[in-house]
Amino acid sequence: MNKTIVITGAGGVLGGTLARALAKEGYKIAVIDLKKEAADNIANEINSSGGNAIGVEANVLEKESLESAKRIINNSLGSCDILINGAGGNHPLGTTSNPYFQESDLANSTSGFKTFFDLDPAGIKFVFDLNFIGTLLPTQIFAKDMIGKKGCSIINISSMNAFTPLTKIPAYSGAKAAVSNFTQWLAVHFSKVGIRVNALAPGFFLTDQNRTLLTNSDGSLTQRGNQIIEQTPMGKFGEPDDLIGTTLWLCSEGSNFVTGIVVPIDGGFSAYSGV
Repeated sequence: MNKTIVITGAGGVLGGTLARALAKEGYKIAVIDLKKEAADNIANEINSSGGNAIGVEANVLEKESLESAKRIINNSLGSCDILINGAGGNHPLGTTSNPYFQESDLANSTSGFKTFFDLDPAGIKFVFDLNFIGTLLPTQIFAKDMIGKKGCSIINISSMNAFTPLTKIPAYSGAKAAVSNFTQWLAVHFSKVGIRVNALAPGFFLTDQNRTLLTNSDGSLTQRGNQIIEQTPMGKFGEPDDLIGTTLWLCSEGSNFVTGIVVPIDGGFSAYSGV
């Protein structure tokens, strides 16, 4: 195995899990994160376990930052063979306080209370940029390395929200729908040069970003957490390791004829009608 995998947002829980798993398979790993320390921590862990990784600081919303990261990666690990666009997230400014609008909400003067009419365009833009532009720009930079080579692919990170939007988070839902659509578009666009493009669509995983939304301080489920579990046939949240198998498959020759798909990893959430 002599392939180089670039993973953005790899300093986080899910990205870090994929980085460690892929390194164990013999891939060279470029751990990209906005925070250099977070990237280095994952890379050092991989190297101490016998793998080959480097931590690289980069902002997925800045082309110059990504180009600088590419130069470092190319010099240290060689050209990119596989890109995993793991950077993404939500923002409170793109989130409503309640799942349903009521006329009485217009008179609610509680500090921080937001209806649809109070959503901040800057917050909406931030979420769209982080998830969609943060997928597009790294692809523009690193996919050039893949031209003329065999066995290259791109894996994007979509979400259950892309299939059916969740209440309260219109910006995130819309942004992930854009990622799914872009995945299909790019799969067709790159089909003649042998670059496969697919996406993972995780269901509900407990991460640092959503832990307080889904669980209470004592570990019990919030109302929203209970709603999700009730709609997930397997009756549990996903674990970071649950993403590994599908990712290994999409990176391997076993998926050579697979492109343009978005794979739900959701415990049956997308298959359940609620009845």
